[in-house]
Amino acid sequence: MDFYAKTEKLSDKDFKEIIGVKRSTFEAMILILKDTYNSRPRKWRGGRKKKLSFEEQLMLTLKYYRYYITQKALAFEFEVGEATVSDTIKWVENALIKDGTFSLPGKKVLLEDDSIEVVLVDVTECPIERPQKNNESIIPAKRKDTQ
Repeated sequence: MDFYAKTEKLSDKDFKEIIGVKRSTFEAMILILKDTYNSRPRKWRGGRKKKLSFEEQLMLTLKYYRYYITQKALAFEFEVGEATVSDTIKWVENALIKDGTFSLPGKKVLLEDDSIEVVLVDVTECPIERPQKNNESIIPAKRKDTQ
C-alpha cells in the first residue's frame, strides 16, 4: 500500500492538516533525504531494496512526532518491523539535522537575542481517571492471628 499516493489527491490545506507540514516543505525534505542517501558510498547502500520509499519514510517520521503514535502501531500500519520503524525515524532525523535547513537555533542564540519579549508555554493539565476505592473492590487479607 503506497501511503504517499493517497496524499497526492489531497488539497494543499488538507495535506498540511494531515501530514503536519506544507507540501513544498515536504518536497524539500524529500530532496534532502535523497541527497543524503545518494551521497553515501555505494558499498553502504547495498543489501535488499527498502520496503518504504523516501516519501513513506518521511511520512512515518512526521506521523510519529505529530500524533505521538507508538512505533508498534506504525509498524502495523506501514507493514514493517518495529526495528525498521525505529531505524527509519533515527535516519530521517539525522539526515534532516545534518543538512541544517530545518534546524532551530540553539539556546545561546536565543539568550543573545534581545528581541524576544514573550515566551508562551503550553502547560495544560489533563484529568486522569483513576479507579475509585470502595469496600467491594478491596480483598481482605488472610491473617493467621484472626479466627
